[in-house]
Amino acid sequence: MGERLIVIEHEADAGLGFFAGWLEAAGVEAEVVRPYKGEQVPGRAPGGLLVLGGSAAAWDDEGYGWLPATRDLLARAVNEGVPTLGICLGAQLMTMACGGMVERGDAGLEIGLGEIEPLPEAAADPLLSALPGGPVRAIQYHYDAMTVLPAGAVRLATGARYANQAYRLGDRAWAVQFHPEATPAIFASWTGGGELPPERAEELNAQVEAAGDELERTWRPLAEAFAALLAARSHELTWADIG
Repeated sequence: MGERLIVIEHEADAGLGFFAGWLEAAGVEAEVVRPYKGEQVPGRAPGGLLVLGGSAAAWDDEGYGWLPATRDLLARAVNEGVPTLGICLGAQLMTMACGGMVERGDAGLEIGLGEIEPLPEAAADPLLSALPGGPVRAIQYHYDAMTVLPAGAVRLATGARYANQAYRLGDRAWAVQFHPEATPAIFASWTGGGELPPERAEELNAQVEAAGDELERTWRPLAEAFAALLAARSHELTWADIG
């Protein structure tokens, strides 16, 4: 039986993307919860938790009524040492849930292929140490920013436009502002909503499409490292049940 991972999906166009196949190949069983369809956010995620991105602001509880429950779930997972990964909106929700601050970004929209610079602390990190050395590229699409990290957070990566691109909290919880899961097709669905001039959307889509293989090579090792943490957590729970 695969390792069980709770996934919170905030909207249909922001799904698991690359991660679906990568995690499945690593033996992970993903249970996707879709609160925008009326599904209830669980109170716990004992085996692992992945909170995806979306267009909501992390503080818009009135517009997205499941956000408080998602923040509570993230806080509990972090406190219980559950392997946890927050992506973009998920990272911002984790930041707020654990005492940090998220605000509308002063540098405006960050979109398209962006360069991520791992910091020295990433070299010994269980997830980011899986990346190739030096700067890497990832898909970005966000207006808001993690401006104050939670107490005790270890910053792992930065960028030219927004400084807080990735951090770890405790031993098993990570927040990444960028989208390691996003495929070129998913990105194209985001740019197709009419928010951008058509020429700009086409340019960005072409850049991401051309980088598809690079994105897979860069971010699959991170997904596999997260899957390994889920397997270790499953082993711990099994021995706890036996004991």
